[in-house]
Amino acid sequence: MANSTSASVLFDEPGPKGRRKIFVANIIGALLLLGLLAAVLYRLANPPKGQNQLSWELWEPALNSEAWVDFYLPGLWKTLEASVLAIIGAVVFGVVFGIGRLLDFWPVKLVASVIVEFCRAVPVLLFMIFLWRGFSFMGMSDDASFWAVVWGLILYNGSVVAELVRSGVGNLPKGQHEAAVALGMGPVRALMSVEVPQALIAMLPAMITQLVVVLKDTALGSIIMYTDLLQESRRLGSMYFNMLQALVVAGVIYFILSYLLSKLSESLPERMQRRTMGIAKPPVQAPIAIMDPSNVPAQERAQERERPQGGAEPLYPDHYHGSNAVTEDWRTSHLEHGHDPKHPDMKPKLFQRPE
Repeated sequence: MANSTSASVLFDEPGPKGRRKIFVANIIGALLLLGLLAAVLYRLANPPKGQNQLSWELWEPALNSEAWVDFYLPGLWKTLEASVLAIIGAVVFGVVFGIGRLLDFWPVKLVASVIVEFCRAVPVLLFMIFLWRGFSFMGMSDDASFWAVVWGLILYNGSVVAELVRSGVGNLPKGQHEAAVALGMGPVRALMSVEVPQALIAMLPAMITQLVVVLKDTALGSIIMYTDLLQESRRLGSMYFNMLQALVVAGVIYFILSYLLSKLSESLPERMQRRTMGIAKPPVQAPIAIMDPSNVPAQERAQERERPQGGAEPLYPDHYHGSNAVTEDWRTSHLEHGHDPKHPDMKPKLFQRPE
């Protein structure tokens, strides 16, 4: 119901004529897409110059066992190796500098902010190129491309993780920090012992989503001669003159891995939400309207619980952050502050605004 109400703010529901126009437009669009697909297949089968790209003679070398053993699987292993090391390093980098941006000590906060903003602003490909040249000058010619890819991904994605840590702590209820301070913890200890652990659990689904980005960005390593899945597919295509077929197979492999990781990230929020007070939802990737129903984190922060007594607001706030210690009537003070509206002794007048 809430989603339909939010969606209706953006546009009016179409009437019968509008629905017919939409149906006709969908049919025309589908026919145009089918025509475009048919034209592409016809051009592939009858190129102006060259061999029929749909011929089995070109697809067979890209699908046989030799292609998988000698090209796809070694390239996939290199891709996964760089991805795993990069995501581990990015998590360490992000947690360290994310905490640094949350500290009240301004020199540490300033240095962490400058590093994070710099790593976010520089394209990951530039990191890889400069690191590749640097490692080569240092005599690491054999592994220069590998470590350039890994460190380039660590610097860029680590800055993203640092922002995830900072936003994860910011999404926690203020009562978490206040409760830790009330127990005698200092601000730093409250941050490290109470807030950051919950933020790490809440950001785990978003971390899985970021792993998809890391996995795909390893393909940039082929520019600096890193033998990942894309580079091995290009080698196979150059050997048998079937570049299109080899790249199609590589694209399917990337798609399957990304799809599995995306499904994993979708299944985690419900499990993670039980272990944290933060919002365990993957971030919205595309820019959206302010009232868009897909803006889950913003909507959850804006949600209010259902009010008793026909929607009348209580005299006191739902979350009372002060002390409940009283000298008189201590047995009923909790009820009078409006914390238990369903208690049988609660009077309806407590939830009515004073006249």
